[in-house]
Order: sequence, then C-alpha cells, then structure tokens
Amino acid sequence: MKSTQWRWIPNALTFMRMVLIIPFAGALLDGNYRLSLLIFLVAAISDGVDGFLARYFNWRTRVGAIADPLADKALLITTYLMLTITGILPVWLFVLVLARDIAIVGGALAFHYGIGRFEMAPSVPGKINTLVQILVALAIIILLAGWPMQPWVIDAGVWLVAGSAIFSGCHYVIVWSLRALRMKRS
Repeated sequence: MKSTQWRWIPNALTFMRMVLIIPFAGALLDGNYRLSLLIFLVAAISDGVDGFLARYFNWRTRVGAIADPLADKALLITTYLMLTITGILPVWLFVLVLARDIAIVGGALAFHYGIGRFEMAPSVPGKINTLVQILVALAIIILLAGWPMQPWVIDAGVWLVAGSAIFSGCHYVIVWSLRALRMKRS
C-alpha cells in the first residue's frame, strides 16, 4: 500500500476544521463555552495533525496551501466575531482584527495584479499575531467555561491582540510597499 493514496487526509482535516466553525460559533453564541472549548481544541489538534502529515509525508497540495490558512483565519475571525456579538470583547477590537486581515489581503491582491506574482509567506510578526490571537481566545473561552483562569485575561488580552494586530499589520504594509517600490524601479 503506497502512502500516496492517503495524501487526501490533510485536506480532509482542513475541510473538517471549516465545517467545525458552524457548531463552534453556535456554541459560543449560546454561551456553551465548554462545548466551544472542546470544538476549538479538536480544530487545533486537527490543524497540527494535518500540518504534520503534509510535511512528514510530503502530502502538500496547492489546495491545502490555500485552504489551511483560510480555515485557521476563518476560525479565528469567527471566534472574535462571536465574542464581540456576545459582549465579551469590544467592537473596536473585532474591527481592528478584521481590518488588518482585509488590508493584508487587499494589499496582496493589489501587489499581485499591479506589480507581479505574489507568493505570500507569513512574517514573524504575522505568526506572533496569530499565536497571540489564538492564546487570548483560548484563555477567554477557558475563563468563560468556568475553568481556572484569571479574570484580567480579558482586558490584558484585548490590548495584546490590538497591539499585535497593529504592529504586524504595519509590518506587512511596510515590507510589501518597499518590495513593490523596488520591483517598480527595476
């Protein structure tokens, strides 16, 4: 049995993560924080497993390269949206998180169609921003689920996410603007 016949598994796990967004959002909206925490953890584990399988067995696909970060981003945006709708997080934070992502995607499209081929690789500040968003969301959901967590995690988390989003968003804009200027001149 060839291992290549199983190369669909990472993409199936990514698709499963996308499907999990619906019950996750519903659980958050209903205030069922223990269920939402369980779904969040299942999604996180599936993300780790699909990444491991894709790298270890070289089961990387173009679909997976696009769908995996989109699934991650959709889960995070949904998390922040639901926590905003339920009044846990301030509206301005959700707007900031969403605006950063829209600016990056818009800039990437402008670069691709106005300058040249665009191969986006996450920057270190971008990876740190994603990690901060995940850890803050997880800490808040743990707190809401009634498990041991300090209540200050919400206020501190709001400012951590805001600072990280601003810094990483500005970093992307500066780096890709300079890259665009260099390519236009050459």
